[in-house]
Amino acid sequence: MLNPVHEHRLALFTCEASRYFAEKVVDAMNRMREPGDPEVSLGPLEVARFSDGEFQPSFAESVRGATCFIIQSTFPTSDNLMELLLSIDAAKRASANKVVAVIPYYGWARQDRKDKPRVSIGAKLVANMLKVAGTDAVMTCDLHADQIQGFFDFPVNHLYASFDFLTILKKLQREFKDTLTLAAPDMGGAKRVHSYAKILHTPVVICHKTRARANVVERITPIGEVEGRDIVIIDDIIDTAGTLTEAANELLKRGARSVRAFATHPVLSGPAYERIDKSALTEVYVTDTIPLNPEKKELWGKFRVVSLAETFARMIMRVYNYQPISSEFPL
Repeated sequence: MLNPVHEHRLALFTCEASRYFAEKVVDAMNRMREPGDPEVSLGPLEVARFSDGEFQPSFAESVRGATCFIIQSTFPTSDNLMELLLSIDAAKRASANKVVAVIPYYGWARQDRKDKPRVSIGAKLVANMLKVAGTDAVMTCDLHADQIQGFFDFPVNHLYASFDFLTILKKLQREFKDTLTLAAPDMGGAKRVHSYAKILHTPVVICHKTRARANVVERITPIGEVEGRDIVIIDDIIDTAGTLTEAANELLKRGARSVRAFATHPVLSGPAYERIDKSALTEVYVTDTIPLNPEKKELWGKFRVVSLAETFARMIMRVYNYQPISSEFPL
């Protein structure tokens, strides 16, 4: 006899590049579970690798009828994105009821518009690829631009690091009292910084940036009161750290007492670690959506890693239980 009420079980998996993060999410979910709730664990997702560089993910247990959450950040290399797409395809072909791609860092997001002739829009292309693979919903954090959510033809659960960052910023505010000032490293970050400033009731500095070419900053001019202030630069991504470190150095030259930075995604490519180590920055707060490079461990001194595992654990449970998530985020 058919059961008219069938509850789809939760199945949690991870691709290799985000296993470190997924394990922390599982630990957090188990700490949150109510008495009598089953223990959460990562399901077995195996990846066969071939000599020519191809690979094939497969599930070593049944996912038929399950709601599958597959965790993977799509930072370089592009194999990380491909592994996620193949895993989603495998889940749908194995009769999963629903597949949610949990992408803490959504790569290719800076290609979000046609700002010159004959260029690709990578953020839209990746959204299309996720749909074709069989994704039913995406969960991600601090997209480079909020409007990227419009590229998807299915629900996007957009999380923000602000919940975790604000706790630390409020401690800094108590420490510095009236001298705390928030800064945007460029004009594009003005909206984000003003959102934080509205909650903390702090003044804002905007850095006007001109580029010589891609990833090369020509000049930075701070707009706002800098002298005698303890400044916190807020951004979504640190890539080569050129803009960030130039802004920090310029702010210090103009009389700032100290300069710190908060950024959600530590891409940290090229000379980023070396630039930050030699810069005027006192501390750099980042999240664990992307792991710090272990080969650069001797240059980790200024970094403070804020884990988003508990935030993602709560939101996965809320999405699974059809509960709202927007109330969790003040910005």
